[in-house]
Amino acid sequence: MNTYIARQPIFSRDKKIYAYELLFRDGMKDFFPDIDGSSATSRVLSSAFFSSDIKQITSGKKAFINFNRDLINQRIPQLFPSQVTIVEILEDVEPDGLFIENCRALSSKGYKIALDDFQYRRELDALIPIADIIKMDFQNTDPETLEQYVEMFSRKGYTLLAEKVETVEEFRKACSMGFTYFQGYFFSKPELVRETEIPALKMNLIQIMSEAGNDEFRINEMERLIERDVGISYKLLRYLNSPFFRTRNEIRSIRHAIIMLGEKELKRFLSVIVMSELSQDKPDELIRSSIIRAKLCENLGFLRKGGSDPSELFTLGLFSLIDAILDSPMESVLKKLPLSRNIKAALLDQQSPLALYLELARSYERGNWTEVMVQGSSLGIDIQRLPEIYFRALGWADALLEA
Repeated sequence: MNTYIARQPIFSRDKKIYAYELLFRDGMKDFFPDIDGSSATSRVLSSAFFSSDIKQITSGKKAFINFNRDLINQRIPQLFPSQVTIVEILEDVEPDGLFIENCRALSSKGYKIALDDFQYRRELDALIPIADIIKMDFQNTDPETLEQYVEMFSRKGYTLLAEKVETVEEFRKACSMGFTYFQGYFFSKPELVRETEIPALKMNLIQIMSEAGNDEFRINEMERLIERDVGISYKLLRYLNSPFFRTRNEIRSIRHAIIMLGEKELKRFLSVIVMSELSQDKPDELIRSSIIRAKLCENLGFLRKGGSDPSELFTLGLFSLIDAILDSPMESVLKKLPLSRNIKAALLDQQSPLALYLELARSYERGNWTEVMVQGSSLGIDIQRLPEIYFRALGWADALLEA
């Protein structure tokens, strides 16, 4: 069974990843249609399956998972490991006695409980004391109500999470109000969108990345380029020794490592590592998102036979957040980069044969499943393969970032 899951990052105040919310296509109910609450076999099998997948999809971080009343009353959350699972209760729940009892049971077993899109109702009075985390919609809750909630729940020791935080300014405001965690795409926006000179050191790194994008593969030049940078040399050898790319052959030299990787894989590796250097002062999730999107776009190219060049699509995905990485408008950054016309047009939201690939990757990341189906069909790709290539992109990104 293909499980359509995406993830949305949840940050701490220092912009480190605290957890990911898992976004399931059509909700969790579609993945447990036949589970009998008294079936020990079903529980063991499902627990083993999802324990493995959760650790992969969240890169070892905690997972926020939405459960409706029926799923909680069926005790489905207990199929997931309590160490990483945060049970998120939907805002439209009608908590009866059985539901409250099951929530207390989850809490006693070590599960954290989060109330999603919190708006006070008297019906929630018995549920609120069981909760650990209160999530508030930063976009659709008026500021005065937000401040009242923050004051009330902070005084009582609850952890507060602001969701739909979409700009850097909103993140700063939510911080000042007293929220602890933040969910939204503020991290992928430039902090200062204005014309500015890119520092010389970063320009040097961009030139290295441009060399990696050269059509002509010059192994001697690549060897020289890598050997003069101890950090890149070390990361190259670490990458070749990672579980994702483990080789039985002992690496004798940088040149040997280059040959082992091959031209295309080496160019991808260099591009990603240099992009990591460029984003050192940014949230880790920014470079991770760039890498995942690059691999996802590339694999979309492989799925569509006779379509766009997968290598060009990889570059498109990798550079799709470069404006946020350099805190400079996309148009300004692209003037300094020797990228193809089609890549530049797609990054500027102009007409390009590559644009739909990037739109599909973004839609999948955000869990916009309706758009995923429409865009996938427009590209003529087998949408049943999307979960597989998304998981592979996550694993590849983890291997690179651990190098």
